[in-house]
Amino acid sequence: MIKRYIDKLFGRKAASGKDAKPVIYGPDKHGIRRDAISKCARRTCEDLQRAGHAAFVVGGAVRDHLLGHTPKDYDVATSATPEEVRSIFRRSRIIGRRFQIVHVLCGQDVVEVSTFRALLDGEAGTDEHGRVLSDNVFGTQAEDATRRDFTVNALFFDPVKEEVWDYHHGVKDINAKRLVMIGDAAQRYREDPVRMLRAARLAAKLGLTIDAKTEAPIHAHKHLIQNVPQSRLFEEILKLLLSGNAVACTKLLRKLELHHGLLPLLDDALEDKGTGPFALAALKATDDRLREDKSVSPAFLLAALLWGRVERELRKHEDAGQPSIPALHTAMHEALDAQRESLAIPRRFDATMKELWLLQPRFLQRGGQRPYRLLEHPRFRAAYDFFELRAQSGNAPMDIAQWWDRFQHANADEREEMMVEDEAGPKKKRRRRRGKRKEEGGPPEGGAPPQDDAS
Repeated sequence: MIKRYIDKLFGRKAASGKDAKPVIYGPDKHGIRRDAISKCARRTCEDLQRAGHAAFVVGGAVRDHLLGHTPKDYDVATSATPEEVRSIFRRSRIIGRRFQIVHVLCGQDVVEVSTFRALLDGEAGTDEHGRVLSDNVFGTQAEDATRRDFTVNALFFDPVKEEVWDYHHGVKDINAKRLVMIGDAAQRYREDPVRMLRAARLAAKLGLTIDAKTEAPIHAHKHLIQNVPQSRLFEEILKLLLSGNAVACTKLLRKLELHHGLLPLLDDALEDKGTGPFALAALKATDDRLREDKSVSPAFLLAALLWGRVERELRKHEDAGQPSIPALHTAMHEALDAQRESLAIPRRFDATMKELWLLQPRFLQRGGQRPYRLLEHPRFRAAYDFFELRAQSGNAPMDIAQWWDRFQHANADEREEMMVEDEAGPKKKRRRRRGKRKEEGGPPEGGAPPQDDAS
């Protein structure tokens, strides 16, 4: 009955039983060769098969190879239990509570090995919203394929025979550039609301169009994201922001109305006339660095995305008469506290974010020894990149960003000339004030010089 309902819903034959048969594509049909698979994943499958178990590279790695992308990591699915996998590989460990998996280590490489999962039995192991709570039930390969979220992720590759096993027409959907949910989309979103965010991320990252029947239930079930543990939700948001397609992902999230309550940047930062261009520039810069295979800092990006809220709070406190630096400290804490009411950013990022924010006013202070002290700060480079992005977006003075670009690359004599040129006016003013203090009974000439302002 369920099978007939799925067939009718999707207009095609859908394998959902324990004994469903896959479509098997030979090497002449898919173009993936065993040499293209990571050595660790290939060896893991070979050793498991040699021990009498079924073992396949599964999911995103197969999908990416079919799309012509290079996978970042490899997962293996097998009929062996975690204990059996652990007994085969000396360098391995069992992890996980909700669903146990095994990490197999090959030098610096790690392959995640999971046992085929069984189909859910009615309402067992779910909460009142339908979200899966317990998942340590093993099943067949066909069941495991049906349990996966999208058809393009339910593909298995046998590196020994160089065959792709397809239970849900994933190969056809890849060729059609279509993202299709396996089974009833509404039910799958109730089982795991994070799938709605994953749909947006995969569609934007892979250039796929979300199937109409997959997209339709999102609008009615988006509130279920509030029931997901914050740590897991933040992990998914971070994957989205660091996917290399953050700009496209953000736009799609906003189109699907999934952004509300997740990050202030997705709620209002991009709409803020003053800081919206900066937030978008930070997303684009992160995408560019990832495409160039350069390192990125999650804390830098999060600081950029929250800067709009920090700056608004800063202006509010300054207008109320609070000095700038105390006002900035207050604004930072208020922005982070407000963010944690919706989606908690782990506190391990706080120190770096606050440093980047606190260093921004110091780029405006180019007198005395302050430029040299700022140049020696461990976070100078990141803070300068932050300031430069702000300047390019109209959120900070471009001439000051250009001055700092010259100053940090200049030699000692050139820096001295820049300082003399920059401080000719202020020096004369300080001389007049010292003379005035002497006439009014200030410290005599040759006394202790005035202290330079701490910054």
